[in-house]
Amino acid sequence: MRMLLRSVALDGDLVDVRIADGRIAQIGRGLSAHEVIVDGDGGALIPGLADHHLHILATAARRSSVVIDDVVGMDDIAVRLAKVEGKGWIRAVDCPATLADTMTCDDLDAILPDRPLRMQDQTGALWLLNGVALDRVLGGIDADGWPASVERDGAGRPTGRIWRGDDWLRGRLVAEPPDLAPLGRELARYGVTALADASVSNDPQSAMLLAHAVRTGALPQKLMLMSGGPLEAPADLAFTVGPVKILIDASALPPFDIMVAKIADAHENGRMVAVHCVTATELAFTLAAFAEAGCRDGDRIEHGSVIPPDAIGAIRDAGLRVVTQTGFIAARGDRYLRDVATQDQPDLYRAASLLRAGVRVAGSSDAPYGPLDPWISMATSIDRRAPSGAVVGAKETLTPIAALDRYLSPLDDPGGAPRHIAIGEPADLCLLDRPLDRALAAPSSTCVKMTMRDGRILYHRA
Repeated sequence: MRMLLRSVALDGDLVDVRIADGRIAQIGRGLSAHEVIVDGDGGALIPGLADHHLHILATAARRSSVVIDDVVGMDDIAVRLAKVEGKGWIRAVDCPATLADTMTCDDLDAILPDRPLRMQDQTGALWLLNGVALDRVLGGIDADGWPASVERDGAGRPTGRIWRGDDWLRGRLVAEPPDLAPLGRELARYGVTALADASVSNDPQSAMLLAHAVRTGALPQKLMLMSGGPLEAPADLAFTVGPVKILIDASALPPFDIMVAKIADAHENGRMVAVHCVTATELAFTLAAFAEAGCRDGDRIEHGSVIPPDAIGAIRDAGLRVVTQTGFIAARGDRYLRDVATQDQPDLYRAASLLRAGVRVAGSSDAPYGPLDPWISMATSIDRRAPSGAVVGAKETLTPIAALDRYLSPLDDPGGAPRHIAIGEPADLCLLDRPLDRALAAPSSTCVKMTMRDGRILYHRA
């Protein structure tokens, strides 16, 4: 499709941009038009945004889930679940850790005894099942065959708590795959044209599902998939293969030699490594493992939720990137101020200090656990404000341009040089309805007027 974007703001000038064969073909003033014309009205034209870490299937599934992030007790949960019509499974998400940390199937049975319930905590690490759900999931399996993720009490009985058991649990449930089209449309409305799915559970089956969504246009963004095991890109490149994802928990770290071997094996197979690090302990363990196994350009720290000052230099010297989610401050900042020790609060979701030290930093959502809208994260990178308006990590604020740039690096170069609009580049673009300085003065996805990938319009606001 050929198209002319008329009067768009680019690098401070008003120009016309011609799109042909999915690429930027011409940039200039007063270009003659023999094709479809889109009037930019002086709005800024920027590269399409990239979300460098999210979980697509989980985000889509959340749309049919009961969100309970604001409950304060079991009575609140009972009231919320009672409103769900039908007799089948109920999927609840975002249960506050203050409740989930001590809850068992007995507690769930007290409020929902006769309908299968699976409930996820806000970290995404823990699933809680009531008795009916446990019977369905564990039915037909001898106790010796239960995976380590199924927690047991002192008598060997299941507590209803399943830790990091998404793969196994998914295999025990019969459910229709979520419809990805609404999610694809929402991301397009935000100006997002590229996605990196960071799910360690990605396997050939889920990859096939995601590839089909890309091919049909249900998920119109460019896609890169991480995985915990082997994965091959299809011939049509419906997705590319990203790093090997290593998921660790501070409470149950793997043997150090096993961690080192995983990193080395990924490198030997030509893949980079992305390690989940949300605590200082996980980060220290990961840095030690990289020091032993060696780092390659493209290895990355996922989240970097807590980075002590003395770890910054080690991250830089190793050449590691940090893919972080400042949007968590917008969603949970008040909880951090309440629950995190005062002396540790400056270490939360660092940004400016990493960039000053020369660490490459990319932005992302971690959806469905963090806000999907990248403009929320951009705004929070600039003001670091929690829902109450309190500031978390004032010294980590970014300039508006730096906040935007975290979303402009390529999928295979997170935190690298931001993509630019130039002749010959793919027409993965986001047209705003105002100049860039005005858009970044108060970042909001409402400023997105049009989004295109490879010259094809994904979203166009009337």
